[in-house]
Amino acid sequence: MTGVVLKDIRKSYGAVDVIHGIDLDIKQGEFIVFVGPSGCGKSTLLRMIAGLEEISGGVMTIDGERVNEVPPSKRGIAMVFQSYALYPHMTVFENMAFGMRIAKESKEEIDRRVRNAAEILQLTKYLDRLPKALSGGQRQRVAIGRAICRNPKVFLFDEPLSNLDAALRVATRIEIAKLSEQMRDTTMIYVTHDQVEAMTLADRIVVLSAGHIEQVGAPLELYERPANLFVARFIGSPAMNVIPARITAAGPATTVELKGGRSSVIDAPTTPSDVGKPASFGVRPEDLRITDGDVFLFEGTVSIVEALGEVTLLYIEGLVENEPIIAKVPGILPVKRNDKVRFTADRGKLHLFDEAGKSFRAV
Repeated sequence: MTGVVLKDIRKSYGAVDVIHGIDLDIKQGEFIVFVGPSGCGKSTLLRMIAGLEEISGGVMTIDGERVNEVPPSKRGIAMVFQSYALYPHMTVFENMAFGMRIAKESKEEIDRRVRNAAEILQLTKYLDRLPKALSGGQRQRVAIGRAICRNPKVFLFDEPLSNLDAALRVATRIEIAKLSEQMRDTTMIYVTHDQVEAMTLADRIVVLSAGHIEQVGAPLELYERPANLFVARFIGSPAMNVIPARITAAGPATTVELKGGRSSVIDAPTTPSDVGKPASFGVRPEDLRITDGDVFLFEGTVSIVEALGEVTLLYIEGLVENEPIIAKVPGILPVKRNDKVRFTADRGKLHLFDEAGKSFRAV
């Protein structure tokens, strides 16, 4: 069973700590995605797994064996970088075969592995071309094919789509998803700052912030039950709306008073000691609905209307200082700037966070 286990993994550069005691158990065949803002430590952590960065503390095992001091070439991993890193004077076949030739594999084995990888990635008809004759997406698939040819225990992807334009990103993301399905026994660890990639590719997502793990879980688990405000606002686009509130009644369901005086009941457990404390009320833009009734969450003035065809984004001012509330409503709406609009949402879609940002649902 080729799993990757991190126990209290730390990384320091001199007196500066950048990874703070990461514990993570990655099972064989899992597609794990590291996400987080720039500087959160996701690429550093990936490079530590690859052996390109030394481990300052803790223990890392691959396939049950400690690899802290094992060089990259002996770890059974293959890495796909942000840049394609292809040899311009070599054909696609030669680029994909290069690592095996260095390892002195037989010509028959090289030919078999290259053609198998080319078939998986739909590159067979390009094997005789030079990289300059390929599109960006095709070049990245060659880089992935080169990694496949190494027959690794673990695939590592470091933001492989970030240099592609929007259309190629979608196409190549689909190719990686297909690759994952075809190689279900191979563990894959993928780094990105793009949450769409994370949500569509991952079996589990690891959300990182400032060298710490904020939450680990399946994509929809993180979307529906974020552990804290950081995860709630990082997962989902547009980000979750957060409105200052105060807890007015506790119990299995909690009553809060929002800024502006409106009250709402949320399916989140609190205790009597929480009554009177400030909190953060959260609702996702896509969970808001326009209502004409007297029962509503809040109302506000529309400052911007973004009509996108399949959905309309409404930006509402006045509820949160220096930040609009965003509603993502299906279809095309007869709403214009400066209109006053009331919104409601299903009670089960509402979120509540304490002063420290922790979700009451996670208590």
